[in-house]
Amino acid sequence: MAINLELPSTFDSTVERTHLAAEHFLRPVSRKYDKAEHEYPVELDELAKLAKKGGGASSGGDRPSGASIGAVVAAREMSWGDVGLLLSMPGQGLGNAAIAAVASPEQLEEFSGVWAAMAITEPSFGSDSAAVSTTAVRDGDDYVINGEKIFVTAGSRADHVVVWATVDRSAGRAAIKSFVVPMDTEGVTVARLEHKLGIKASDTAVLRFENARVPAGNLLGSPEVDTKKAFGGVMQTFDNTRPVVAAMAVGLGRAALEELRRVLEEAGHTVDYDRPAAAQHAAVSEFIRLESDWEASWLLTLRAAWMADEKQPNSAEASMSKAKAGRMVTDVTNKAVEIAATPGFSETSLLEKWARDAKILDIFEGTQQIQQLIIARRVLGRSSADLK
Repeated sequence: MAINLELPSTFDSTVERTHLAAEHFLRPVSRKYDKAEHEYPVELDELAKLAKKGGGASSGGDRPSGASIGAVVAAREMSWGDVGLLLSMPGQGLGNAAIAAVASPEQLEEFSGVWAAMAITEPSFGSDSAAVSTTAVRDGDDYVINGEKIFVTAGSRADHVVVWATVDRSAGRAAIKSFVVPMDTEGVTVARLEHKLGIKASDTAVLRFENARVPAGNLLGSPEVDTKKAFGGVMQTFDNTRPVVAAMAVGLGRAALEELRRVLEEAGHTVDYDRPAAAQHAAVSEFIRLESDWEASWLLTLRAAWMADEKQPNSAEASMSKAKAGRMVTDVTNKAVEIAATPGFSETSLLEKWARDAKILDIFEGTQQIQQLIIARRVLGRSSADLK
């Protein structure tokens, strides 16, 4: 029996709407904000208003049927326009995915409409999320948060930030919880903004928390320290966000492939799918390889998102999609620069920019090595203590 790999028609409007936004709002100013790092993209305010009027993507409130597939489809199309600008979209921060993943119904209502960044990484660790040392100490009806977070995407622009902190250092990873912290909370400061290789349209901040007091109700999920469950609640965030990051890589990869095809055709090399790749020009053969890798990445991403919508455990699949797409997009964009030669390395096209933007998609939300470790644990049925 044949397998239909096409998106259901219910997502046609999402594809059309988000692609038009990417084409008319993001792509035209892509180079502008690559050159103007830390300058706020004011064009996004108008786009956010249009998205809100049109019932755009949920920002941490309800999770309607098909929401995960809808999110990856939107991320794919918008990233075709510009990944950095997508990461700067008001109301659609990475912290919103954390709220959607683990918040209670009451919290979903309370935090509906916020723009939340996500603060996990600290100066003392990179991909080891269990090494969180930022503390959250209960004091009456509040928690008092102290610590420093680095590489916080949109950390200087969002109005809230989801902070990972430990409520009991002696209890290990089981005590790591996530807290929704308004950025105007006393004791929360933006220490500095990073200068980066790519996604320059998106600010990356260092945040400091010095006796920052938030209501106890801002703790996402259960406040209980359950050593059997470890910190599966907060880690569930990644099961939502990793397919979205994979979709960003797929969108950026498609942009690079489209430009590379144009360059090849201008040089007189047509991609012919009816002939063996080995019988065609070497550059065309390489294009076909890259395109097949891109297709595999998209199918893995769809699978992880579909499982999330069906309430099926998708930790392995989320990591598979992220690992595959992250590796694919760096390969595709770098090869596109190489094959295009001078136009690819210059600023006459966006290829060199896309090659710089691509690398972060292989790093944040867990590096290639972390994804492979998670996949190995799930496939082999081993715990984090057994397989490090």
